[in-house]
Amino acid sequence: MFSLLKNCTLCPRECGVNRSEGGTGYCKCNAGYVVASVCQHYGEEPIISGEHGICNVFFPHCNLQCIYCQNQQISRNSSSLGMKPYTLKEILDCIEGFLALGCESVGFVTPSHYIPHVKEIIDALHQNKHFPYTVFNTNGYDKVEMLEILEDKIDVYLPDFKYIDAETAGKYSGAVNYPEVVKRSVKEMYRQKGSSVIISDTGLAMRGLIIRHLVLPGHVDESKRILRWIAKELSPRVHVSLMAQYHPPEGIACPAPLDRKITREEYESVTEEMESLGFCNGWLQELDSSQHYNPDFDRSHPFSY
Repeated sequence: MFSLLKNCTLCPRECGVNRSEGGTGYCKCNAGYVVASVCQHYGEEPIISGEHGICNVFFPHCNLQCIYCQNQQISRNSSSLGMKPYTLKEILDCIEGFLALGCESVGFVTPSHYIPHVKEIIDALHQNKHFPYTVFNTNGYDKVEMLEILEDKIDVYLPDFKYIDAETAGKYSGAVNYPEVVKRSVKEMYRQKGSSVIISDTGLAMRGLIIRHLVLPGHVDESKRILRWIAKELSPRVHVSLMAQYHPPEGIACPAPLDRKITREEYESVTEEMESLGFCNGWLQELDSSQHYNPDFDRSHPFSY
């Protein structure tokens, strides 16, 4: 698969650069194994984290550049934080260390521009007789062709569904085609996994699809439209994680209304729509959850619990 990096069209940006020879496109990443963090993470949905946490592999940079990203230390394509190249063996050693501590799942976070690396890591784990549940934790800006390649490798898809309005997507993430791309990508994930999430004896997601949506301040109507689309085009039985954790990122001047947290009235309005549409699987968040999702990738462990 690494031959795909010679003319990189892994993600919808389709830059066409030769990453194998050091070229960098929109994501500013070459062909190396560059990882921002490998850590034991408890901040995901309960059936993703489990009792012992998930071993998350955080890839740096991103094929979206959301102005409010909570991981902006590593997601900014101008950032050099965490840009140390690793070997495949070094990454495997890190992952296997966390598996030895009890992690049963391995998550790949912001993986869309690292598909060949994800596949090779999973194949190498299997060769080493490790078979963790694999989680594809993505912003949803993915190509169907790449998801098809991963069908037999990924157990659980965990995509964002950020926007359904092209103007919003362009203004906040620089991708006016995001709504059409994410619709196609989540339909493909749904084709692969369906609406059921299969749970292990230890309470972990073994297979399935969980769609995340972050409610943005001032964008309640868009959140409701996303829920309506999921209910109509997929199923109200799909697991949805409706997040209230938005907070303006420190040090970044976001335009109104992103310069504030969401209100209780805004979030409850969306949850009422979710209930009226018949959604019966998923998770809600407390409004104070924004206080608990502030990673610091300068630390050896980005998250504090």
